[in-house]
Parts: sequence; C-alpha cells; structure tokens
Amino acid sequence: MPFKLEICSFDLLSALIAQEAGAQRIELCAGPAEGGTTPGPGLIRVAREKIHIDVYPIIRPRGGDFLYTDEEFDIMMKEVAYCKQVGCNGVVIGLLNADGTIDKSRTARLVDLAYPLGVTFHRAFDWAVNPFEAMEDIISVGCERILTSGQHPTAPEGADLINELVRQADDRIIIMPGSGVRADNIIALAEKTDASEFHTSARTKAPSQMEFVNTSMKDDMSAVRADREEIVKIIRLLTERQQPQS
Repeated sequence: MPFKLEICSFDLLSALIAQEAGAQRIELCAGPAEGGTTPGPGLIRVAREKIHIDVYPIIRPRGGDFLYTDEEFDIMMKEVAYCKQVGCNGVVIGLLNADGTIDKSRTARLVDLAYPLGVTFHRAFDWAVNPFEAMEDIISVGCERILTSGQHPTAPEGADLINELVRQADDRIIIMPGSGVRADNIIALAEKTDASEFHTSARTKAPSQMEFVNTSMKDDMSAVRADREEIVKIIRLLTERQQPQS
C-alpha cells in the first residue's frame, strides 16, 4: 500500500515547508506546548488558500485531558462547522468518557457534522482504557483513521501494540503511528507495525530573526518549525522501502 506522511504543523510556514518537501497531509495545530490545540480561524482560512495538499485542523479547545464539558463540546461543534465552511479536507478530534472509554455519542455527532470531510481520531486514543474496544468504537462511529503512539509516550515504544491494532483493523480503519517518529527510526517502525501512514512534526527550533534583542528578557523567542530536510529524508526512506528489490 502506498505510504502517506502527515506533518503536524504549528504555523503556516511549517505547513508550506511540509508541502514543498513532499508530505501528503497537514495536521494544522496551535499550542505545541500543550500537544496541539485548535488553530485560529485566520490560520485555518489562509492555510486552506495556500496549501494544496490535504489540511486537517485539530479540534481541541484546550490542553489537558479529553473529557469535555457541554460548553467545550459546543465550541468543538462550531469549529468543525467552520472547517467545513472554508473547505478543509478533514478534522482531527478525540473525546473520552470519564471511565476511559470512547465518547461515542459526541464523537458520532462531530463525524456527522463534518461529513463529507474525513475525520481522524487523535491520540486521546492512547488514554483509552482498552485500545481494542476503543478502536471498534471509533470504527463504528465512522472515523477514517486513528493517530496513536501505541499507548506509550512514543510510537517506537508502542510499536508492538500498533502492529496488533493494524492487524485487528484489517483495513476497516487506518492506524497511523505518531509521536517520536523521525528519519532515524521510520524504517524500523514501518517494518514492525506494518502501517502505511505516518505522522510527525519533524520539529526543530527556528531562531528569532529579530535584530534587536532585549537582554533583560529571559524568554526563548525561537519558534517550533518543521524541518524540511527531516521530512525529505523520511519520504526518501519510505519511498526506497516501497521500491521493488532487484
């Protein structure tokens, strides 16, 4: 199966870098320190205008857990509707109940609202009490893929579970490894999991371009930015892996 590489982009420049480097999809986010929150409407709209590959904004109104109030869910509904209005290809969501099961009812409502956009269930999955039951619930409500690190901090650590999920999914849903995915582990991860889609931020620190710096301020003014060379290398390695051996 042809591979796909999704790049988690925390600003427009990173999304443009990912597109130019050959990625197939952008997960558009704000809030890198919180693991990704919903980007603002201006970023979503301009990204949709500038990016010709698939754009999937994350719908996550805050950092922290994935147990949402009615008010937060109302925000999520409005954000999904906005993404649909401006022509995004899909959205990324994740909702749990207090007992660690998938919030099927509200997930289904978001999937229905998003249609015909695609829907990825994000790493809220990694906090679910039973990953196999969670996957079946996510399939039943109509999501097209699950982003997971195999219920470990990074996908290489969770590769065994990811492989089990890929096997149980049996092409009913895409299982996409993410977290800690880099060029130096992508081939081992692909071989161990048998996954066909992969997710990475390929992040690096971009230093500030300011000429004047107030030395009394202690904040680090560098930005999280996608690393073009890292993306190109991952794509090259995955492409080479797919080529027939002579």
